[in-house]
Amino acid sequence: MENQLEERKIIHIDMDAFYASVEQMDNPGLKGKPIAVGGTKQRGVVAAASYEARKFGVKSAMPSATAARLCPDLIFVRPRFDRYQEISLQIRAIFHEYTDLVEPLSLDEAFLDVTSNKKGLKSATLLAQEIRQRILKEVGLTASAGISINKFTAKIASDVNKPNGQLTVPPAEVESFLEKLPVDRFFGIGKVTATKMKELGVRTGKDLKKKSLAFLIQHFGKSGRQYYNIVRGVQHSAVKPNRERKSLAVEHTYGSDLHSKRAVLEKLERIASELETRLEKRQLGGKTLTLKIKFSDFTQITRSYTRELEMRIAADIMPVVEELVAGNDWEKPIRLLGLSLSKFATDDPKEETQLTIQF
Repeated sequence: MENQLEERKIIHIDMDAFYASVEQMDNPGLKGKPIAVGGTKQRGVVAAASYEARKFGVKSAMPSATAARLCPDLIFVRPRFDRYQEISLQIRAIFHEYTDLVEPLSLDEAFLDVTSNKKGLKSATLLAQEIRQRILKEVGLTASAGISINKFTAKIASDVNKPNGQLTVPPAEVESFLEKLPVDRFFGIGKVTATKMKELGVRTGKDLKKKSLAFLIQHFGKSGRQYYNIVRGVQHSAVKPNRERKSLAVEHTYGSDLHSKRAVLEKLERIASELETRLEKRQLGGKTLTLKIKFSDFTQITRSYTRELEMRIAADIMPVVEELVAGNDWEKPIRLLGLSLSKFATDDPKEETQLTIQF
C-alpha cells in the first residue's frame, strides 16, 4: 500500500518576553520600562528582557554587566519561577480546550496539532487568533503564533510578526517562505553552523536548496539530510504531548567569586539538594551527572560521569560530585556552578495518529 504524506495543521504559540511581561503585569510601575529578569548590575546573567530593553540590544543569556552598559536605565528584577510556572499552567489549560496534542517546549512556548481539534474548526489561522485573544483576556499577556504544515515552519513563522502577531504559511507557500529566509533564521541552525554555511556560499534557504544531499552530508554529517528536507518543507516530527525530558539542571551565579575547593563543594551540596527536590517532583532519576563551572573570565568547562544505578537524591549525587571536583585543580576564581542529570529511564512516547482535513 502506498504511503501518503498527511497534511497537518500545526500552531506554535510563543509568549512575548514572557518572564519580563509577567513582571510588568504584576507590577504596573514597570510597564513601559526597560527591565531585565535575572542578575544585578554587577553580576549574573539576563534570563529575559522586556521589549523596551531589547531596543538597546539587551537579550537573554547576556552577562548582566554588559546589559547594564548597553542600557544605563535598565531595571533588574529577581526571577520568580513559581509565578511563571503558575501562569504557564493557566495558558496550557487554554491550549487543552482546543486539542490534546500539546507539546510544551518551555514555560513560554508550545506546539499544538489542531488538524483534528475539539472545536471542530477548519481554519487553523482563526484557531490561533482565538487562542491568543483568550490568553490576553484571561491571563493578561500577549502571545505570537506561527501556523503551518509542520513544527519547523510554524516555529519560524511565530517569530516574524512578534510581538502580539501571527503568520500563517499555507502548504503552497512553505518552500517560497523558507527560500527567502537567511539560514541563521532557521530553527536548529546555530551560529557555528550558519557561519560554516556562509563560508560554503549558503546564505539563504534558496542557496541551501541548491545544494545536493551528498554535498550537505559531506559537510554537515547526519544533519545534512535534515537540512536537505526542511528547506523543502519536509518534516515528519509529530507533536508529542508527553515530550521526553532529556535533562534536569540547577545552576547558580554567585555574587562573590569562589576561590577554594571547600567553598565549591559547599555550594554544590546545596545545588544537589535543589536538584533532588526537582527530581522528586517529576519522579525522575538519571544515570549521567554533569558538572558545569564558569570562571570569572567567563570561560567554562563541563565534566560528566555515568554510572549504572540511577541518581535520585543528593546522597546519590554528592559522591559523584566529589569525584568530579577532586580530579581537577582550578586556579581561576569561579562565578557559576551547575549540576544536571540526564539519561533518564523513561519510555519513548507513542506518536498519535493524526487526521487530514482541509487546511
